[in-house]
Amino acid sequence: MTNAETEITADLVRDLLRDQHPDLADRPLSLGARGWDNQLWRLGGDLAVRLPWATQRADALLLKEHAWLPALAPRLPLPVPVPQRLGEPSARFPRPWIITTWVPGDPADRAPVTRGAQAAGALAAFLTALHQPAPPAAPDGRGGALADRAEGFARHFTETVDLGLISDSDAVRAIWDDAVTAPAWDGPPLWLHGDLHPANVLTADGTLCGVIDFGDMCAGDPACDLAACWILLPDGFAGRFHEAYQPAPDAATLRRARGWAVLQALGRILIGHAGDHGRPGGKPTWGPPAHAALRRLTATVLGKTGSDQSKTG
Repeated sequence: MTNAETEITADLVRDLLRDQHPDLADRPLSLGARGWDNQLWRLGGDLAVRLPWATQRADALLLKEHAWLPALAPRLPLPVPVPQRLGEPSARFPRPWIITTWVPGDPADRAPVTRGAQAAGALAAFLTALHQPAPPAAPDGRGGALADRAEGFARHFTETVDLGLISDSDAVRAIWDDAVTAPAWDGPPLWLHGDLHPANVLTADGTLCGVIDFGDMCAGDPACDLAACWILLPDGFAGRFHEAYQPAPDAATLRRARGWAVLQALGRILIGHAGDHGRPGGKPTWGPPAHAALRRLTATVLGKTGSDQSKTG
């Protein structure tokens, strides 16, 4: 993460609205969240203002959402933040920003799923609807070959082991080694969310109620997104998700999805560890769901019970 060049305050957001979208400038305004790339400000009851603040890549991610998400959103069965207007860079704030619909709910890293069957069905329906062939101009991203992430895996694996943050490291390594040797995705590039971790999925009443932050949306192998079942759902519900998702994932896709899940969990364990120690960029709420995901995944390797005990889990 990088330092924000401009301090974002309610007064700044209000000034930007007055300059470029004056019809919205008098709505109630309150800070919603400070995310990894953007700040989110709630605007009235149904809109949000998102401004890049902490990373250089955030500008391009917002512009990507503005370009692509409005066409995808109508077919998705869960609410998503649909871009409504674009804010242009200016002397007051020299970066682009967007106004989107507001999606109510609590982030799953703070309010985990408790109604596993309902959430498995909701997640499967969402990804079935999203995972459609993407046009040739669709952006690249995390949907590429898992083997291309080998250096990142090695770095995160070594660091988590050295810090004593994971047990069953042999099982984690076995899942990764199996995943990178699985047959590659041979279908058309599909639309992907690309970043389905608990802070980007909203819950209400114990189940999923929205998906946010499509900045990493891209086209590629659906295994990247299918990893979310081990990260978001309680113990024992990955198999139910696989049965509901259409078309049913084949064995090679599930092997790659487990590899993506391990890779994502290791990275978030490190971010959570940094947050536990108050380090910049650390997020303490990211650690527990990542540890739970590794436990579910390694249980299938070690033959433990209480995890994904199904033929597709």
